Amino acid sequence: MNIHEYQGKAVLKQYGVVVPEGKVAFTVEEAVKAAEEIGSGVVVVKAQIHAGGRGKAGGVKVAKNLDEVRTYASEILGKTLVTHQTGPEGKEVKRLLIEQGCDIKKEYYIGVVLDRVTGRVVIMASEEGGTEIEEVAAQTPEKIFKEVVDPAIGLQAYQARKLAYAINIPNELINKAAKFILSLYSAFVEKDCSIAEINPLVVTGDGQVMALDAKLNFDSNALFRHKDILELRDLDEEDPKEIEASKFDLSYIALDGNIGCMVNGAGLAMATMDIIKYYGGEPANFLDVGGGATTEKVTEAFKIILSDEKVKGIFVNIFGGIMRCDVIANGVVEAAKQVGLDRPLVVRLEGTNVELGKKILNESGLNIVAADSMADGAQKIVALVQ
Repeated sequence: MNIHEYQGKAVLKQYGVVVPEGKVAFTVEEAVKAAEEIGSGVVVVKAQIHAGGRGKAGGVKVAKNLDEVRTYASEILGKTLVTHQTGPEGKEVKRLLIEQGCDIKKEYYIGVVLDRVTGRVVIMASEEGGTEIEEVAAQTPEKIFKEVVDPAIGLQAYQARKLAYAINIPNELINKAAKFILSLYSAFVEKDCSIAEINPLVVTGDGQVMALDAKLNFDSNALFRHKDILELRDLDEEDPKEIEASKFDLSYIALDGNIGCMVNGAGLAMATMDIIKYYGGEPANFLDVGGGATTEKVTEAFKIILSDEKVKGIFVNIFGGIMRCDVIANGVVEAAKQVGLDRPLVVRLEGTNVELGKKILNESGLNIVAADSMADGAQKIVALVQ
């Protein structure tokens, strides 16, 4: 789960991470009032969307007076920002962060991530702050320094200081920078983050080590432990179909293709998308109904697929191990009847109760194309939508 920058900074502040004073605003008037309350000579007006690259897209402006705050807030609120992370459709700005300006002396990068190869948390740091870390990795990888954390003892103070020295933090600020890194790591672990990225981390003219930006993502599987984080979820930033899927514990991710997929098991779902691509088609979604799905769950999954206007055909690919083929068949028939199936449907069933499942589909009166294998099903649905 993602949250906004201002929310991430509020979380980090609880752990002693220094952040600029800032206030969220949903209207132009709220933005002006927030700037008045902050009372600094310069404030920054920042679009709040779940995507990076906002500055390049015109979503971050420096205002030197209240008139400029009003002008920039009017320009940014309601604007659709298109960045490298939003895709061509962009995201509409519905809230702003009005933030105190600061005297920036130098920008750095600090990130905390989980290295899935080693199964350990890694702290990454670079003195190339303010730019995309992917660009730094591609062009000057020697400028990225890493410390691997032993999970038994956690991040050690000497590791934090080592990183601070490596990225050339001024000597008099090394201890502050080390404290910053240790606090960021604590927030990452205690809040079950999947990423905690500060870009840029800045040192200021008055000797502060501060998070000028903050990106926190959280492990969705751990949110039951963090009700406070779950309350920060902004449904406006998420695909409505993905929101609906989460209500029924369905693993759904929308894609750009036109062939809807309903599969049980994440590995089989990935293979299904691959084989559709192999035969010249484009999958419209990743959808794993799981191993213990009910007829109701399958019905809702089918409805979610059909709610996508881009979907021109559907491929149901089920291997019934724990999941029974008759349950899938009942769900498909029920959903098709409820929504009025008007697109090609190819179904491949194999496994537990497969003959019963096929019987239910054959006797449903629906226009269903049966497939004997995954490859056969992929070829048939690609041909039907083309």
